[in-house]
Amino acid sequence: MIAVSFSAYGPPDVLELAEVAEPHAGPGQVRIAVRAAGVNIGDCNLRAGRLKEFVPLTLPHVTGIDAAGIVDEIGAGVTDVRPGDAVFGWTDVSRLGGAVAGYAVLTAWAAKPAELSWEEAGGAAANVETATRALDRLGVGPGTTLLVEGAAGGVGTVAVQLARARGATVVGTARTVNHDFLQGLGAVPVTYGEGLAERVAVPVDAVLDCAGSGSLPDLVAIAGGPERVVTIADARAEAYGVEFSRIAGPRANAEPALYGLAVAADLAREGRFAIPLAGAYPLAEAAEAHRLSESGHARGKVVLRVGA
Repeated sequence: MIAVSFSAYGPPDVLELAEVAEPHAGPGQVRIAVRAAGVNIGDCNLRAGRLKEFVPLTLPHVTGIDAAGIVDEIGAGVTDVRPGDAVFGWTDVSRLGGAVAGYAVLTAWAAKPAELSWEEAGGAAANVETATRALDRLGVGPGTTLLVEGAAGGVGTVAVQLARARGATVVGTARTVNHDFLQGLGAVPVTYGEGLAERVAVPVDAVLDCAGSGSLPDLVAIAGGPERVVTIADARAEAYGVEFSRIAGPRANAEPALYGLAVAADLAREGRFAIPLAGAYPLAEAAEAHRLSESGHARGKVVLRVGA
């Protein structure tokens, strides 16, 4: 099969189209014919070698964490889907290889809602898991006021919608050009940067940092303590007493991973959840997709189109 892979760590230009062996579904897994796959900052960090101490890879490595497609192989013990079903989910990249390929083996999945396009569904799963994990850790629910730093990005847009569905009030930071976009998602928009505490006009119960822009000291002050802040983007979190929550292979079997997908799918069917797309690229432009994803200026999720 054709896949996007890299044989050495480095910048986006190390990505190449290559012919690789097809994977097959093991126990508790399904294989899909991929229609679209997401590009996450985690993919970019893996490609660049920034996570090699935490997620060792065998090179060459097929990139991609999440995907959507048609089930064509079912492993032992799987009873909730059958060949021909449309699903979205993600793979354990450290053990099974990535999802930007003709076929991918998923370790967690849910039925694809008809309301999500292939591109939207292909870019949904990793961000849903990440946002669900962080919202659970922060105890976000009815009556909570959540501040999302970097709310216009891939994880931020998902976190805003899932938090709103839980009954929370959401304040989201973004560039001024993205304020109307955030309002459309149900967030109260605020411009990020110096002086943020003065611009956030309401008491905040919890903060999710999706930006990693060096604002953790201000975010801790706004939240009233480091225990009320989770970052998915700032590796200096420990210096400020903040939890740095990252996705890795073992996360693929965590409970938030499983129920988060089902919740997002149900919300999409109700018209209450979408995946804003920053760009959808053909496989031949995978390097450009990675550049946009790690630029910090993508409004929504970057995806790659794979199958017909």
